[in-house]
Amino acid sequence: MKKGRYQRVLVRSVGSWILGARSLLLVSMGVLACGFPTQAQSQQLPNVPEVEGGLAATLGTAASASAQLPAQRLPGSISGTIIDRTGTGVVGARVRLTRDDQSPSREVASNDQGQFFFANIAPGPFQLTITSEGFALQTSSGNLSSGQSYTTPQIELTLATNITEVRVSFTQVELAQEQLKDQEKQRVLGVIPNYYVSYVANAVPLNTRQKFQLAWKSTVDPFTFGFTAAIAGSEQAQNRFSGYGQGAQGYGKRYGASYADLVTSTYIGGAILPSLLKQDPRYFYKGTGSKKSRALYAIANAVICKGDNGHWQPSYSAILGSLASGGISNLYYPSSDRDGIGLTFENALIGIGASAGANLLQEFVVRKLTPNVPNYAPATP
Repeated sequence: MKKGRYQRVLVRSVGSWILGARSLLLVSMGVLACGFPTQAQSQQLPNVPEVEGGLAATLGTAASASAQLPAQRLPGSISGTIIDRTGTGVVGARVRLTRDDQSPSREVASNDQGQFFFANIAPGPFQLTITSEGFALQTSSGNLSSGQSYTTPQIELTLATNITEVRVSFTQVELAQEQLKDQEKQRVLGVIPNYYVSYVANAVPLNTRQKFQLAWKSTVDPFTFGFTAAIAGSEQAQNRFSGYGQGAQGYGKRYGASYADLVTSTYIGGAILPSLLKQDPRYFYKGTGSKKSRALYAIANAVICKGDNGHWQPSYSAILGSLASGGISNLYYPSSDRDGIGLTFENALIGIGASAGANLLQEFVVRKLTPNVPNYAPATP
């Protein structure tokens, strides 16, 4: 009977252009209209100089009228390219156009190549102001002629020197959850779950929900069900716990009892008591030092554990969890195989020995058989 109970104890541990000819044409037409005097007409004129004076006056009047005609001013355009120090176009930079004549300012954004364009701009001096997130403010100025298509020299932006540094950090709970995700990927030989081992030297303590999450993942893993089925089959083949009988009913009872042992020990010793006592139920891999120091570390971790405060302390959770699980098992074992109080304590001691053996395997063997283990710095006791 004890042999079967001892086996149960072992089970519990494991992303343009310009116009300018119109004035000249008017002057020419005036001269032709006035004409030049014939010889007869000239002889009839008493004073030729007066005629000459009259022609000169006519020409002077026409030229004066031409000079008074206003020059036509045509709108033009302004374009350019904005780049960074590597020569790459800056996308989405804001370009503001301002004028000295107090006209309203205009603003555009640079395109995917860092180019910008202003159309229908009245001639005259202008100024451009360029802003972009992460870059220092930059300016450029020029003078637009009538009908001109003005292209600015390339405008290079420099990094801002007063950027506020923003740090994105995890809370303790979020960091612990990320570490827990890594643990839940740990499988010996890619099959056997190895969730209760941490390879993080300064792992963040788990909160209550995370401790229960770890226990849940362990007890509902497909491997757990398969392993339990194998244990129950072995017990039936050897007719252990004979009070359950044989056949499908006997196997079902053995399977239920074996699974109940695993669930109670995992939840009580790995979630409930660690939450109440503020202790960490995981084994922290050492991986450095002499073989002797590592062996002693592994064995000691059968009776000590790391508290949520980061200090080492007696592993009350594991020891009391083993005792509680053993006591509860008396509710479902056949009466002839139930533990007495003495045997319950004896099984707890056997459980401590089994934990020490499992820790030695974790320290020297299991990591080598576990693929994709995170390459964390080793823990120190």
